[in-house]
Amino acid sequence: MESPSNFQGIPIVFLHGLGVDASCWDPVIEVLPEFECVAIDLPGHGKAPLVGPVPTVADFAAHVMTEATRLGLSRMILVGTSLGGLVAQHIAATAPDRVVRLVLVDTVATYPEVVRQQWRDRAVTARSIGMESIVAPTLETWFTAEAREAQLPVVAYVADKVRGMNPEGYAQACEVLETADTRALLVDISAPTLVICGTNDLPPFLAAVPEFEETITHTEVVWLAGKHGVSLEASSTFASTLREALRA
Repeated sequence: MESPSNFQGIPIVFLHGLGVDASCWDPVIEVLPEFECVAIDLPGHGKAPLVGPVPTVADFAAHVMTEATRLGLSRMILVGTSLGGLVAQHIAATAPDRVVRLVLVDTVATYPEVVRQQWRDRAVTARSIGMESIVAPTLETWFTAEAREAQLPVVAYVADKVRGMNPEGYAQACEVLETADTRALLVDISAPTLVICGTNDLPPFLAAVPEFEETITHTEVVWLAGKHGVSLEASSTFASTLREALRA
């Protein structure tokens, strides 16, 4: 019999990345039956409404906390990837009594200016010509060439989600990413933190790993073979890594 988790009985709350929704975590949740798992849609994604004309990371965090409270989640293990990772950082820093363990996946504390401009451009594209032109660059960023060439179901899933997303919700999320800066909050994160990153992710995400390691007091780093969507492409490996960390 497997040994019980040190965090058994505490729910895991999953926060997704840009352009998908809570359902992206289904393959991970399915192989973690020993945990209570909840995935929450971020504003403008899935079934979650927009939160205002010019939202911020703090607004997204407030939405998540409202949902967590509605679901009766007083304490949680918080897992966030990319956009969801920025939101998770904010929550862990500003509501430390609610977060007992933090997992940051392929995320940053802030973006360099060249990427901020890319987010501004992406918002304009979504609003002006729609989502179709955003699908291909998203897949290239998230998945390895092998996954794309094999046409894995998860690749088709992301393509369908991005293609079908509300352009305004996507554009507003891009604006959240463009203005996001949680660097001053990192020192306030007291929860033991696991940082997971794909070995072939883009440079800003690779560079963020040592920043988290140096600034967040209790941090462990795990590298997984893959790109920005490693938690989707290698969902079983990701789930095993999460399980092992929660039993440590």
